[in-house]
Amino acid sequence: MADKSDRFEALEQQLEMFIENTRQLGIIVSDFQPQGQSVLNQKLQTMVHGLQEIDKLKSQMADIQVPLEVFDYIDQGKNPSLYTKDCLEKALAKNENVKGKIDNFKKFKAALLVELSKVFPTEINNYRAMRGDDQPT
Repeated sequence: MADKSDRFEALEQQLEMFIENTRQLGIIVSDFQPQGQSVLNQKLQTMVHGLQEIDKLKSQMADIQVPLEVFDYIDQGKNPSLYTKDCLEKALAKNENVKGKIDNFKKFKAALLVELSKVFPTEINNYRAMRGDDQPT
C-alpha cells in the first residue's frame, strides 16, 4: 500500500512543479523583454524536462483506472472527490427504490395468496405445502 501512495506522491510532486513552472513561464511570456530570451529558453527546457519526468511516471500508473465521469466533473470546475459522494448518493437512492419495489411485491404476493386461497383453497394449500410455507398469509 505504501508503494501505491509513493507512486501518487511522486506524480503529485512532478505535477505541482510542472504547474508552477507553467505559471512562471506565463509571467515571463506576458512581460517578455528581448534580454530575457535566455531565461525563457531555460524555463522552456525545464518544462520539457518536467514533461519527460511525468511521462516516465506514466508506466507506474498503468493499473489505475479513472471513470470518464470524473473528467466531466473536473471540466465543470467541480472537485473530483464529489464524484464519489454523488455515486454513493445515487446508489443509496437506487437501493431505496429497489427496496420499495421488493416490499411492494411482498405485499402483492401476500394479498394475491389471500385472494387466491378464497377462490382456490385446495390448490393454494398444495402450493404452500410444496413451498414449505404452511402458515396462511
